Amino acid sequence: MDVGYTAAHLRAAAVDAVRAPSLHNTQPWRLRLRDGGIEVLVDQARRLPATDPSGWGVRIGCGAALFNLRVALAVAGVPARVRLRPDPAEPDLLARLVPDVPRRPTPTEQRLHAAIPRRFSNRMPFWPDPVPADARWRLGEAARAEDCWLELLVGVSAVAAFGEIAHSAHRVLERDPAYRAEREEWLRREPAPDGVPASAGGPQGEPQDVLPTRGFGGRDRAPGRDFEPEPLVGVLGSVGNTAVDQVVAGQALQRLLLTATDAGLSVSLLSQPIEVPTAREQLRLSLGRFGTPQMVLRIGYGQPGRPTPRRPVDEVLELPVMPA
Repeated sequence: MDVGYTAAHLRAAAVDAVRAPSLHNTQPWRLRLRDGGIEVLVDQARRLPATDPSGWGVRIGCGAALFNLRVALAVAGVPARVRLRPDPAEPDLLARLVPDVPRRPTPTEQRLHAAIPRRFSNRMPFWPDPVPADARWRLGEAARAEDCWLELLVGVSAVAAFGEIAHSAHRVLERDPAYRAEREEWLRREPAPDGVPASAGGPQGEPQDVLPTRGFGGRDRAPGRDFEPEPLVGVLGSVGNTAVDQVVAGQALQRLLLTATDAGLSVSLLSQPIEVPTAREQLRLSLGRFGTPQMVLRIGYGQPGRPTPRRPVDEVLELPVMPA
């Protein structure tokens, strides 16, 4: 394909890109068409300075949007070659996609693409049905396909040990008034195109819960009742922790989430032990893995999740100005 991508290519693929997950559903991405390439950039106006001071969460979210772009373009028959952080002089530019050799989409790409509109975070308790070995294998393969790793915590003691790290991180974060105010700012009790609707917040946490919950205004539940006794917990990690590593991890996260959706699984994300540096290091040491944990996932079977709102596609696009 000698010509570059067009505005039509970008608009069509952007419908899928904006369905990616992001911290507090801030949707911190911009998509630009320049010189025949599609570029993914950070929207600095949607940063979370208290929750995400390093920009890790922004790069994870933009990496997830980048993966959706890749899949959408592949299914459209115009697959992309991707270069990460292509211009050191423009740090907000995280990726540039240019057309690769045209080909038919693979069956895997078609399944992942079909899963994009069905992927929702599910903050409700999952059923006790165990996740079978073949589904666990598929999730691990999804992480490996994007040069990352997935560690599944097996057994009550392993999950309980992780829960202690996660609760400790949660308490550290909750002591910060700016963190709590930022969460409240992105909680939506009225219809809005971004943020987390209170209806999608899940039940309120209780002290006896194995894992902490973020507290997005969900409904109360009976005191003393377990949220979920034996959740399946997965830790997604990357080789390093540079900005490029984090974009790579965002792509791996989205491939993993779409693979889970295709397998009929529900997932919610726990980022508290990643947001607190000491907790992240504790988690890394407890796993004995080389590399850096980038996200924690709660995985299982449950009732269908609810979609969170998205901004209109045109709000995230930057298209060349056509001459009069």
